[in-house]
Amino acid sequence: MALAATVQAWLLAQLGAATPLADLETRYTRLGTARAVAIEVLYERKAALIQQPATINVSSVVSLSTAENIKALERQIALLEAGEPAAPDDPAAPAETDTAAIGWIVLQERPRR
Repeated sequence: MALAATVQAWLLAQLGAATPLADLETRYTRLGTARAVAIEVLYERKAALIQQPATINVSSVVSLSTAENIKALERQIALLEAGEPAAPDDPAAPAETDTAAIGWIVLQERPRR
């Protein structure tokens, strides 16, 4: 199953332009939806960051922390799992109930006292 142009563009927007297209196509064939592909790739990136030291300090030379990157990946994964942003191959949402229906109201005079 080849990636449609809209699905490919959405995946690259979520995962970055450096993501290999062949890898995305393989995952899309296996998983079936763009959202599942994006979530799987992000979980792998998060796992790779967690396996490395979170902070590296060389006194007065350099300081490196990946804690914020991990938090950012967790936020992006949470959004994708909640259905945001909409993927081009997401199933269509059920039609909302039309509340602009026409009805009849019958006015009746109340008896006077």
